[in-house]
Amino acid sequence: MLKVKKIKNRGKRVLSYVWGDGVDRSARPHKPLTRIWKKKTGRMNSGKISVRRRGGGSRRRYRLVDFRKREGEFKVERIEKDPNRSNFIALVTDKKGIKFYMPAIVGMKTGDIFQIGDKVSVKKGNRTCLSRIMTGSFVSNIELFPGSKGQLARAAGTYAVVMGQENGLSQLKMPSGEIRQVSEKCFATIGQSSNPENNMIRIGKAGRMRLMGLRPKVRGKAMNPVDHPHGGGEGNESIGMKHPKNVWGKIALGVKTRNKKKKSSRYIIRRRNHKRK
Repeated sequence: MLKVKKIKNRGKRVLSYVWGDGVDRSARPHKPLTRIWKKKTGRMNSGKISVRRRGGGSRRRYRLVDFRKREGEFKVERIEKDPNRSNFIALVTDKKGIKFYMPAIVGMKTGDIFQIGDKVSVKKGNRTCLSRIMTGSFVSNIELFPGSKGQLARAAGTYAVVMGQENGLSQLKMPSGEIRQVSEKCFATIGQSSNPENNMIRIGKAGRMRLMGLRPKVRGKAMNPVDHPHGGGEGNESIGMKHPKNVWGKIALGVKTRNKKKKSSRYIIRRRNHKRK
């Protein structure tokens, strides 16, 4: 459920956040499953900035979320908000009492029991191979190769649709609209990834962005010519070039960056930028 802050000042006039969905906001993270996160603030190992406009932010610990294949029956201890990712995570225990974190799905709540394996029942919350999942089902946290960890449709509110099975491959319609093939032996969680209202959140004020570790962005037009290709001019001038460029002078929009020789490209049936006739 999306909540809007009470109007006390201009910053809180439009500020909103997600509340409810069975998330235990008072619970502290399970400490053995956390690590100290030493921030690099967008810098390489040499100390040079590789990603601009990052720095600061509130202190947080990294949660060790398990995306790999486990088999058996598990119980959800609680649902938590992870500050390092957009979707919620579930603290889960197995029959031996071993705890681990895994991505939560829509509708998952404390006390739920679910199963992971090749021969488990095909129902919401369970995790099994794609060959057993019905056509038209929503799946998330999908393996890209059999035995690897979940890599596809992991962000908040995302899901892929099972289009069909053919020659040992499953056809999936990805959140971007791309249709690709994945081995039917790959595991996937039945259901939509949690926190679908994440894209409706309004940050509301600059201070909240700074707590997230995001620094202010300055327009290229507001800079001097020595600092940016768009800089210079008197008043609100146009950029004075055919295509917008980044700070290093390369074309910024409309340039394809995907490697055409990538091996996984042969499994793509229809790209996300496909235009219908």
